[in-house]
Amino acid sequence: MTQAVEQESVRETGARGKAFAPEYQGALGSLSVNSSLTDVLARGIEELRASEAAGDQGEMARCGLALAEAYRRLGRVAEADAAWKASYRAARAAADVGAMAWALWSGGTLARQRGALPLAYRLLGLAAEWGERGGDVVVRGYSLAGLAETGRIQGDYKAVGELHEQLLAEARKRGEARHTVWALEGIAQMHRNTGSYDRALELFEEAAETAGSADDWRGRAWALRGIADVVSVRDGDAERALALLSEAESVCREMKLSSALAYNHKMRGNVYYRAGSYPQARDTYAQALAEFREMNEPRGTALSRLGLAKSLARLGRNPAETRAELAELRHILDRIGLRHARDMVDKATAELGVGPLPEEPGRPEAPRVCGAGAPR
Repeated sequence: MTQAVEQESVRETGARGKAFAPEYQGALGSLSVNSSLTDVLARGIEELRASEAAGDQGEMARCGLALAEAYRRLGRVAEADAAWKASYRAARAAADVGAMAWALWSGGTLARQRGALPLAYRLLGLAAEWGERGGDVVVRGYSLAGLAETGRIQGDYKAVGELHEQLLAEARKRGEARHTVWALEGIAQMHRNTGSYDRALELFEEAAETAGSADDWRGRAWALRGIADVVSVRDGDAERALALLSEAESVCREMKLSSALAYNHKMRGNVYYRAGSYPQARDTYAQALAEFREMNEPRGTALSRLGLAKSLARLGRNPAETRAELAELRHILDRIGLRHARDMVDKATAELGVGPLPEEPGRPEAPRVCGAGAPR
């Protein structure tokens, strides 16, 4: 049995029924998908030092991958960037094609998180290619999923909808619970964004149930966020939505999921805003904005700024300031390539009655939010 086939057999056996974290490999293979990221870092650094002392390039690559993913999820972008590149160099030195693919996948995922979407497409495409060459169907699947998710957050649903469905079918066939949850959530999000709320809710609820049965806490936290969004926008049920977000937040804090926690707070701001609780929305968006800025996460930063601008407009902000900020946000989202989010700016402009927007964005001073701790 080849190493790639043996690893795949182990992964599939471990994946059936319960969530499995294939980015934790080698000496770190015993780590759970629910391991605290601070624990992952501690183990990863320890094992990386041991592998460096032993001159084991293959193990260095595997430890570097786990470190890169932990740093990325904690929002420590510079350290994540250095870690995936070091993992790739070690994998190349070991002539381990599969490990090279995993490092490229991590780098592509980080690029998407940073808003560098062309780079994300390039790295994830290479990862899928090298995963196929190396006979590692798991990294190939994760890389294709990364390409699909990149297209989805851009709003290119027509291009990636079929790929999401294909990856869902493959994940179910292999019994890979974690990837099944990811695909369900992605398809649900596309339905939600196109107004098919009933179908979106069904898929988010299936994702939450699947994640719960598989002990995939992270996947369940994201699914609960999706359910909260739909019941808020479809049913106007702010109380239930906030309860779901509180449940998800406890998981994010337990696992130290910085990015997921910031998106949870941004969604909480959405719920408050839809309910007409504009002071609470303002404060919550400001909290999310500070978290995203600390992580250098441009997509979350822009979305939080949009929510904050809308809240401040409802609270009496000068329309000219709102108009200038919306124009700047439209420019930023155009530059990143986020079509759906860019459309949200246009809708906000119409909703608030501050249009038309100037073609060239102004540079207004960031609003001061009293008592919210928002950065200026």
